[in-house]
Formats: sequence, C-alpha cells, structure tokens
Amino acid sequence: MPTKKPSGTPSAASSSSRPPEPLTLFLDESLDSDSIAQALAAAGASVERLTGHFPKGTDDRTWLSLAGSKAWVVLTRDKRIRYRRLERLALHAAQVRAFVFTGGNVTLSETASILARAVPRIRKICAQEAGPFIFHIGVAGKPRRMD
Repeated sequence: MPTKKPSGTPSAASSSSRPPEPLTLFLDESLDSDSIAQALAAAGASVERLTGHFPKGTDDRTWLSLAGSKAWVVLTRDKRIRYRRLERLALHAAQVRAFVFTGGNVTLSETASILARAVPRIRKICAQEAGPFIFHIGVAGKPRRMD
C-alpha cells in the first residue's frame, strides 16, 4: 500500500494554537451575590467574589491589588466611576481590566442575565486587550469602552 502524501495543512490535533485563557471574573461588593455568581458560572466563567477573600467594606485599593495580581477581570456596578478620578487611577495602577454594569433600574436577576449574556463579549475583549481598561455594560449587554 503506498504511503499517503502529507497535504501540507496541519490538522487541528497538531495545531499550535492555544486554548483561550481561562476567564476569571471578580465581583466587587456591588455585584457580589449568589444569583450573579451562578449565572456567570453557568455562562462559562470562573467567578471570584469579594466576600470570598475580604470582609464587606474593604478598601478598593486592597481588593483591586489582589484582582490585578491574579489577572482577574473586575465586574462592578459603580457607574459613577467615570467621575471619580482616584478610583480610575487605582484601577489603572492595579493593571485591572474592568467592566462596569451601568444598566439603570433593573432587578438582581435581570442584572445576572445581562452579565451572563455579555460573557462571550467580555472574553473576546480580554483576549484582544491586555489592559488596564474600563468598559461599560448597559442593559443591552454590549460592552463599550469608557471614554
């Protein structure tokens, strides 16, 4: 039987492409709830919660430092961050990739659903950009870079 000539195209098994990096989302105090954590986990994200590491009321710089050192992606509901220069500076100093939920007056379960639907977009942005950065996520679930 003659030997098969290689096609020159590598198979998927021999491909050198790496699987996507695991996405770990860190819920700050404003989004730290069972329903949000469960919805994000069901959407394929690994989830860390502020209360899993610190007591409520922990200074932002403390938990931002941990999130940055672990390369966790921060989720917060602090939509006034655009007006708080010191908080933005702390995010950048910690090298944090952050997504701010700005979805107005919605229930906790609606928030969980919106954020879970946004996970693929969050994953794509994080794969393309090293950070630090801040994106907004509104009720449509589509992240937009903060100006």
